[in-house]
Amino acid sequence: MSKIEVNTVAPQCGTTLTLGESGDTVTLGAGATQSGFGRSGSVNWQTTKKTGNFTAADGEGYFVDTSSGGVTASLPAGSAGAIVSFADYTRTFGTNALTISPNGSEKIGGVADDASLTVDGQAATFVYVDATEGWVNVQNAEDTETGAAFISATGGEITTCGDFKIHTFFGPGTFCVSSGATLAANNEVSYMVVAGGGGGAAGSTPAHGAGGGGAGGFRERKSAIDTYTASPLNGATPVTVTAQGYPIVVGGGGPSGPGCANARGTAGTNTTALGITAAGGGGGGGSGAAPFTAGGQGGSGGGGSSEGPSPCGTNPSPTGGGSGGQGNIPSVSPAQGFGGGYGMNGPAPSLTTGGGGGATTVGANGNPSSANGAGGSGATTGINGSSTTFSGGGGGGGTVARTTGANGGPGGGANGVSPNSSGSAATVNTGGGGGGGGGGPPVGSVGTNGGSGIVIIRYKFQ
Repeated sequence: MSKIEVNTVAPQCGTTLTLGESGDTVTLGAGATQSGFGRSGSVNWQTTKKTGNFTAADGEGYFVDTSSGGVTASLPAGSAGAIVSFADYTRTFGTNALTISPNGSEKIGGVADDASLTVDGQAATFVYVDATEGWVNVQNAEDTETGAAFISATGGEITTCGDFKIHTFFGPGTFCVSSGATLAANNEVSYMVVAGGGGGAAGSTPAHGAGGGGAGGFRERKSAIDTYTASPLNGATPVTVTAQGYPIVVGGGGPSGPGCANARGTAGTNTTALGITAAGGGGGGGSGAAPFTAGGQGGSGGGGSSEGPSPCGTNPSPTGGGSGGQGNIPSVSPAQGFGGGYGMNGPAPSLTTGGGGGATTVGANGNPSSANGAGGSGATTGINGSSTTFSGGGGGGGTVARTTGANGGPGGGANGVSPNSSGSAATVNTGGGGGGGGGGPPVGSVGTNGGSGIVIIRYKFQ
């Protein structure tokens, strides 16, 4: 091994001195230190990301992935001019921090303790200065993510509420996401999906009234970052959207049963959006022969009529009136609705009708000592920017014994009354059940239509 001992090496010509040739490595001897070369302030970035605890080396930069949990980076022993850098690989420091731990009793920013990077997209560079201050953060960048921080989308009727955008679909359409958010939490949307309510059935002559329609199924999910007051039924499947079109189908309300005996009100139709389905409400039970006197099943069940067979069904009458239809069909969690109330079949004055089920309570049973059954209560939510109730059950129709029909649940149709008059239909785009028709004389009145459904999608846009 050759050895050259000189005090100064100078270029023979010009002012540029070259050590080594292309591909060579120039190394200081063990224990030797450099002086005068200085440091450019940059580091050599290691492109293999760090996912667990590690020890940093002088002159290196690291991309750190904390998506699965917090990570600790231990600093090397400090020497004047030593430099290390860190960057948020997955922009998750805000959820799982990067902890930077000094060597032994050394300091970071004059404090002998750990430092933490806790901002999504944060990057920082530390240089060791001296024993007094230790490692000093000389360059800090926060929120370095690129692209849009929020969802961009079109479709439906668009309104805003504070930092949130609301898309309301009163009929079919497409929720079209043109671009997603770089921050994952902002891609989860809040939603409410409500199906069409069932129609109330027709009353008959000479005496019997019909059951109220069941409300359309109600499903809601409030995202983790949203701020409105949700209904008690909040908790359906979370939905994270990507850049694509999402078809929206809004179910119609079921028509009333025809103005004759032996016919149940028509069920409402399903509403689908974002892969979520709410089931149409069951039709109210009609006057006449079984099985049409029983309320139909659905998102919420229809109420039973005052005329019926021997006790049967999921909510049978003790006097043989029509049973209430079952709710939450098909079964989901939280339940999308409840069952209808039963009717009672005499003798007079015990002819009473059942109310349709609502989103949060069952429809009331016919009660010979009081009245016909009221519709079940709907669900109240602030997803559209104001406190609004959806999916109330329709009230049971009047009978010859109880000439006034029952009230519909909030959002549901008004009652049918006797003689010879119909209740009002449920309000459109509420998912309410239709009110039942009244009994005669001289003839029974037809029931009323269920309300159509609705879809509301909400997300943070600023």
